[in-house]
Amino acid sequence: MTDWLDTVNWNGDGLAPAIAQEQGSGEVLTLAWMNREALSRTAETGLAHYWSRSRGRLWKKGEQSGHIQHVREIRLDCDNDAILLVVEQSGGIACHTGRRRCFFQRLEDGAWRIVEPVLKDPKAIYGKE
Repeated sequence: MTDWLDTVNWNGDGLAPAIAQEQGSGEVLTLAWMNREALSRTAETGLAHYWSRSRGRLWKKGEQSGHIQHVREIRLDCDNDAILLVVEQSGGIACHTGRRRCFFQRLEDGAWRIVEPVLKDPKAIYGKE
């Protein structure tokens, strides 16, 4: 039964933004994109799947890095066009840069400043970056 997938207001490309939020801390880890298949697989498996716009394909979070997102809740916003995944982040790293989360830059005095450390070198995670 996929009627629940029809409730999502997918954009013109068949995508919706998906925010991954850490269950324990409430910290926003990342923003990615989902299509119907990604959301369906996420619901079926309990593991976050996204649509990679740069790769043009479906991918399971952590398929290369091992930094899997175990999904505890899936929520839809009031306009039915944004998805929230409440997750437990394996390995404590959500960002391909080796940081805890993708939102590691903060605007300070008119410039973006990196305010969070690299926890693991991406070369050690992916082999090359």
